[in-house]
This record gives sequence, structure tokens and C-alpha cells, in this order.
Amino acid sequence: MANTAKALFRGAATTTLTTNLYSVPSATTAVITNIALANSGASAADVTITCGTAGSETTLLGAVEVAANTTVVIDLKQVLATTEVIDGGATSTDVSFHISGMEIA
Repeated sequence: MANTAKALFRGAATTTLTTNLYSVPSATTAVITNIALANSGASAADVTITCGTAGSETTLLGAVEVAANTTVVIDLKQVLATTEVIDGGATSTDVSFHISGMEIA
């Protein structure tokens, strides 16, 4: 089995909380290891991230507030099976997601 460190998602949030950020490829397991939430806006924003089977994900971060002009870093280990997804969004497009992890194939 090959373990590959990977940026699972890098980019600006949308205001649709169910935006697909990452889908685990077939024949692969993924592990989320770190999430950084950067808010470059002048106002606080709430972030929601879910993961699991598409259509029935569970909440990983539920309306977590990120203060204006700050970054929140969350270290964790969350295993995702083949075809599972990470979805999320924020109340402001000033928030950027940086989700790092490993793919195991």
C-alpha cells in the first residue's frame, strides 16, 4: 500500500454549506490530518464541514466561528473510506479552507 500526503482541498469557501470539497477515489482510503480555516474578512464567519457517505454525511465542524482576520487550525485524524466525501461551506467567501491528509491506496 502506498501512503501519499496530499492537499485534499485548498480554496475559498462557498456560501453553500453542502459544496463538495473532496471525494475519496476508488480503491483508496483517506485520512484527514489537518484543517486550517483562514478568514481574511472584516467580520466573523461560521464554517460547517461534514464528511462520510454522500447524502448522509455527519458533521465534523458545525457552524464553527472563525473571527475576522484570523486562522483556526484543527489537528485531527478522521478516516474516510472509498467514495466518501468532505463537504462544506461558510457564511462568507472570505474564508479559505486548507484541508490536508493522506491517501492510502
